[in-house]
Amino acid sequence: MSPVLDPLINVPALAAQLGAGADLVLLDVRWRLGGPPGIDSYRAGHLPGAVYVDLEADLAGPPGDGGRHPLPAATDFEAAMRRAGLRSGGLAVAYDDGDSMIAARLWWILRYFGHEPVRVLDGGYRAWAAAGLPVSRAGARPAQGDFTAKAGGMPLLDHAAAARLARSGILLDARAAERYRGEAEPVDRAAGHIPGAVSAPTAANVTAEGKFRSPAELRGRFAALGVPAQGTAVGVYCGSGVTAAHEVLALQVAGLPAELYVASWSGWVADPFRPIATGADPG
Repeated sequence: MSPVLDPLINVPALAAQLGAGADLVLLDVRWRLGGPPGIDSYRAGHLPGAVYVDLEADLAGPPGDGGRHPLPAATDFEAAMRRAGLRSGGLAVAYDDGDSMIAARLWWILRYFGHEPVRVLDGGYRAWAAAGLPVSRAGARPAQGDFTAKAGGMPLLDHAAAARLARSGILLDARAAERYRGEAEPVDRAAGHIPGAVSAPTAANVTAEGKFRSPAELRGRFAALGVPAQGTAVGVYCGSGVTAAHEVLALQVAGLPAELYVASWSGWVADPFRPIATGADPG
């Protein structure tokens, strides 16, 4: 049996692999809610050889009942990854500005569509630049890849399954605490949380420098939230299924499996008849 690939790679390890001529694809997935467009950051400077991947165009389908960032169609994602030069079985390394909130979405989608050799650059572009390593403004022109998307590589929750898991297992809400409590909702049509869900803001998974906390620290964090070492189903949602993937990644770093509710809060409130809880208690 092949060893399980560490989902994270640090800057020194990546620099060493690139210096040794490792065959891998670098995927720049910088993006910010409300802009400016991530392509502007890419053009201003990126890891040498990196290909820009657009969250809205390449990592999500059209918004609707499935939320603001539903899964892309397999054919569309396959085409995007082939344009990026990804080959079946080839290593992909994703990075964003620094905290891996967006890179984790690409990590998760690649895993969902059957591509296991994918890692996230811990600390992202900020850590790379802070180390004094070279950056480039040249656009990449990779050879066409042959990646094939095969859905089903990671577990998913739909609306009904998320509601059940909030009662029978543990459903983590990865949004900021004030959104969970219903005190603020800057994006979606209603404020609050899925009844029974536990507040678990994604930002607590990383340090002030944007790097993931150690596996032991993450296990301690999730244990305090009620996630046992084994035996209980765990699910995660956020606003639109993007930062929840970061929580799934953090759980994997901690050695804890979890399912992703991709539609997340934006999909949940698309139906005005679904129940909403507010306040600090799960409800």
